[in-house]
Amino acid sequence: MTGVLALQQIESLFETGALSAETPLAPGQIQPASLDLRLGRVAHRVRASFLSGEGRSVAERIAEFEMHRVDLTEGAVLEKGCVYVVPLMERARLPADVAAVANAKSSTGRLDLLTRTITDGGTEFDRIVAGYDGALYAEICPRSFSVLVRPGMRLNQIRFRRGRSVLDDTELADLHAAETLVSGPAVIGEGLGFSVDLSADAGGLVGYRAKPHTGVIDLDRIGHYDPAEFWEEIRTSERRIILDPDAFYILVSREAVHIPPGYAAEMAPYLAMVGEFRVHYAGFFDPGFGHGGAGGSGSRGVLEVRCHEAPFVLEHGQVVGRLVYERMDTVPRTLYGDGIASNYQGQGLKLSKHFRA
Repeated sequence: MTGVLALQQIESLFETGALSAETPLAPGQIQPASLDLRLGRVAHRVRASFLSGEGRSVAERIAEFEMHRVDLTEGAVLEKGCVYVVPLMERARLPADVAAVANAKSSTGRLDLLTRTITDGGTEFDRIVAGYDGALYAEICPRSFSVLVRPGMRLNQIRFRRGRSVLDDTELADLHAAETLVSGPAVIGEGLGFSVDLSADAGGLVGYRAKPHTGVIDLDRIGHYDPAEFWEEIRTSERRIILDPDAFYILVSREAVHIPPGYAAEMAPYLAMVGEFRVHYAGFFDPGFGHGGAGGSGSRGVLEVRCHEAPFVLEHGQVVGRLVYERMDTVPRTLYGDGIASNYQGQGLKLSKHFRA
């Protein structure tokens, strides 16, 4: 079999020693098609982001670039604009035929908290080669808000793959014909394209822009913060907005997305040639997203958008990203939104879970 490993197969990786952890796994840490990774007890403040590179360890690079250490045991603030490297509680000793890819969790991305996984000998962020044997680290760079973190917090996640799993365009078109993956016309080309919704609700609200000077967000506080203290509402009646350079926005897709039980998906940025912006930090869509509990009609994707060098006009219906679908090696025992903590099933435009509705 080939494909993305399901929840029960990730459990087996722990049973065989291919995965291990400093402390017992937390409830819900293994998701339908991924494993949440937990922060360790110390953060290394470093001068710059880095990759370890072939033949070098992350520990060697930390020794080269470290400015100071932050003890996370009682909770500590990671400051906006700074780069930290945190050893994770989980460790990998992967089989020769299993590779992995990591990504930020949804709530992490919606806080503009750039979080990437790095490994010993790594030459790419968020990519763990087949057969990797070593520690895992999170590089964390808060972009919009300073955050309070503690050991055991789960900011990023890892997905395991065996063999070829990505659907080509023909396979994707066939799956859409059978399962209706997206509401409206399917734009298929190296994935399933999706566009931005700027049609506005009755009050003209189409999104949120992060305020530049705010307080600290304690990541353990759920439904606690007043959105108005951290976000500016974006309203328009023109079905378009102008993105400001280096500003961070929360928008929503026009299409409702559906991930059938035997598949997973990853959000990928659209071609750079279409505009001066980047969409997505958090990219995993689990089997069952927009399925069953959402009436089988899909859930819309929240878009984390950062504009680059120049102001850019973003218009309603503009294609801004794509979903790359993958086969599961086996159907997960539990689906997204099916008896597990799934904060964003059936969502529309929605901030992270830390903010009051």
